[in-house]
This record gives sequence, structure tokens and C-alpha cells, in this order.
Amino acid sequence: MKDHKYITFERIVKNGFVNFGRNVWIAIAAIAMMAITLTILLFAIVANTTFNHSIESITDRIDVSVYLKDDIKDSQRDQLIKQVKALDNVESVTYISKNDALKQYTAQNASNPALLAAISQTDNPLPASLKIKPANPNQLQSIKDFLDKPEVLVLQSDPTSYSGDRKAAIDKITSATHFFQQAGIVGITVFIIISMLIIFNTIRMAIFNRRDELLIMRLLGASTAYIRGPFIVETMLYGAVAAAISLVICWTLFRVASSTLQASSLGLLDISYSSRYFSDHLFSILSIQLLVGILIGAASSAVATRRYLKLNR
Repeated sequence: MKDHKYITFERIVKNGFVNFGRNVWIAIAAIAMMAITLTILLFAIVANTTFNHSIESITDRIDVSVYLKDDIKDSQRDQLIKQVKALDNVESVTYISKNDALKQYTAQNASNPALLAAISQTDNPLPASLKIKPANPNQLQSIKDFLDKPEVLVLQSDPTSYSGDRKAAIDKITSATHFFQQAGIVGITVFIIISMLIIFNTIRMAIFNRRDELLIMRLLGASTAYIRGPFIVETMLYGAVAAAISLVICWTLFRVASSTLQASSLGLLDISYSSRYFSDHLFSILSIQLLVGILIGAASSAVATRRYLKLNR
């Protein structure tokens, strides 16, 4: 014989499915609203991920070059490299010799015979250098402060690359990327709050449309949990269906955008990366989308039913 609690739970789930099929127009309205909000959320998350990828590709190119004097001793150079590597914000240090610097210059200016001819007329004028890769491009000043120490300045032939106009440009890039990263997080949070409010109001309207039915169930002795349960199950179904619809919409749009724009980008938003990210993480996105849709539906329904039942006790 089945346990009483199991029978009650089974009836709640069954009634939830029955209500889902019985209230077609309310279901369509709620699902449409949830699908729209979940689609916006998914677009915001994928766009934020793509934007962060673009930011990383920009900040990965940020480094600080230290140009060394030709007469620097090997021991002085090695000691300087050791000291720079010990700094908190340094990820790596690459030594570029004079010969390597000349090879890089030649390769970069292969299409400019005049420059190659000019540099071939003299001994190698390019200095050896240290290429410093920062762990956090937003904190380059700590590296600059170390390089500006008198005992370090005497080893340098020219100012570091993190100075003058280039310093101003790097500072603008790092501050802008930090701002947009924070704005992306805030935007996703705002969309979540808005979707919760919209879905809550939609579900509350559905509950008010059935207020007579709820009152009769209460008069017949139904418990609060038994009355509330089918609504929660029903709205969880709304969330699951809406999540599936929003996933299909996003998948279709990303595929169309990717095939149309190929490897192009809109500003900092690389459409091709968005499509690749969506395809590579399809199962994870589907799972999270379903979970979010179900949780939003269940939470909104639980709050709405609790508030409605309080008004009618």
C-alpha cells in the first residue's frame, strides 16, 4: 500500500500537469513571458562571456618593455630579471637579445625596403630588452614604480614602453575593460530581477483567476501545501518549456549570425566566438537554462501563492 505522503505528492504533481493542459491561454502567456526573459538572460550571459573573451585578447597584448644598455653586465641583467620575476604582479619575463631584436625588426618591416636598407648601413642599433608580462594589466603602476628606482634606471638605455602616450593609452584600455566587465555583471543581475518581477505578476494573475476554485478547496479541508503544490508544479513546467524555447531561439539566431557574419565582429563582440561558445557548451547551457527556468517558476509561484493565501485566511 502506498504511503499517504507519497499519494499526496503524486496527486499534487498530477494536478499540476492537469492545470498546465487545462489553462492553455494562461500557460501560453506565462511561457511566452518566461521564454522572452530567459532568452534575454541567455543572450546577456553569452554576450558577457564573449565580451570578456575579447577583453582578454586585448589585455594579453599589454606588456612592459625595459630597454637595456649595451654595456650591461650579464650578472646585472640576470639579477634584474630575478628581481622583476619576484614582483607580485609579474607573470613572466622574456629576455630579447640585440640579435633577436634585429630579427624581429626585420620581420616586422619586411615590406619596407627603405627601413631595412637604412638599418643595414650601421651596426645593430637596437638594444636588448626585457619583455614583462603582467598578471593584472590593471596594476601596471607597481611594475613602473620598481623600474623607476635609481639603481634600475641606470641599467636602462631608454624609457620603458609603459610611459608617455603609450602609458595613457594602456591606462584607458584597462580602465574601460574593468568598467565594461562590471557593467556586464550588473546588467545580468538587473535582467534576473526584472524577469522575476514579470513572472511573479503573471503567475499572480493566474492565481487570482482561480480564486473561487482555491476557496472551495480550502473549505473542503485542503491543506495550504496541497493547494499551493499544483501551482508550483505547473509553473515549473512553464519554466522548463520556456527554457527549451529560449534555447532553440538563441541557437537558431547564433547559427544564422555566425553563417552570415562569419569571423567578423561587432565592436568588441565577436559573433563567431559567441556561436562557438554556444555550440561547445550546449549541454551545460541547456542544463542551466532548464534549472533557472524551473527555479524562477517555482520561486515566483511559491511567493505568489503564499501571499494570496494569506489574504484569504
